[in-house]
Amino acid sequence: MPSDPLKLRQIQSIAFFAILAALTYGSIVITKYDVVQGFTAIPRAFSWATTHFIPDEAAWRRLPRILEKLFETILMAVSSATTASALGLVVALLGATTTRPHPWFSLPARGIASIFRNIDVSAWALILLFSFGQSTYTGFFALFFVTFGFIVRVMVETIDEVGMASVEALRATGANYLTIISQSVIPACLPQLISWVLYMIETNIRSATLVGILTGTGIGFSFDLYYKSMNYSSASLVVLVIVVAVLIIEALSNVIRRAVL
Repeated sequence: MPSDPLKLRQIQSIAFFAILAALTYGSIVITKYDVVQGFTAIPRAFSWATTHFIPDEAAWRRLPRILEKLFETILMAVSSATTASALGLVVALLGATTTRPHPWFSLPARGIASIFRNIDVSAWALILLFSFGQSTYTGFFALFFVTFGFIVRVMVETIDEVGMASVEALRATGANYLTIISQSVIPACLPQLISWVLYMIETNIRSATLVGILTGTGIGFSFDLYYKSMNYSSASLVVLVIVVAVLIIEALSNVIRRAVL
């Protein structure tokens, strides 16, 4: 019966696409979405963007202020990523199977990381607004919590992949816990840690724009201010500056990764 598995996969595929089509059609009916009008609006959207969403002379005069806000956003993204990574590495060492001082440390460490990682950065920003209001602290801690959860997760996996050979060799020589960590585990994990920190810096800079809209800080606040006041030319310059900054930082990160890894 060689053809049965093939027929079963075909039936499953047809059923999947049928359910997907039914859900799509149901969503269109419930939301009363006009598909034809949606597609015909795309050319008008491009036409409006090329007319209004282009920086003019007045917008370019605001560039120093926009760059100042961008620098504030980059500092917040970098500081939250590096601080959370340092603390996350400590928690990962306590939670990893290879380096945990006691099995009881693993579950709390992994549980904390899971909670912090699975709550979106925008949700963290909204939660923290009740404590810190619209301030830089709100944006910093929102990025910090997400980065912390992510770093703990990936570093636990990285540490466990290192293996026990070098750890057991140092234990056989009578080395204490801190010596094992500093001489074996961290040197083996450091390249991966640096790579993940650079990745989180890139991610945080992108996320900081959205967080800034919610918290009234950084480059996100500038975009929100210009957009709501219908100053589209200045808002477009903010978007352009963000795109250029992200591309430059990504290029620098790739250079550092190639040098480290």
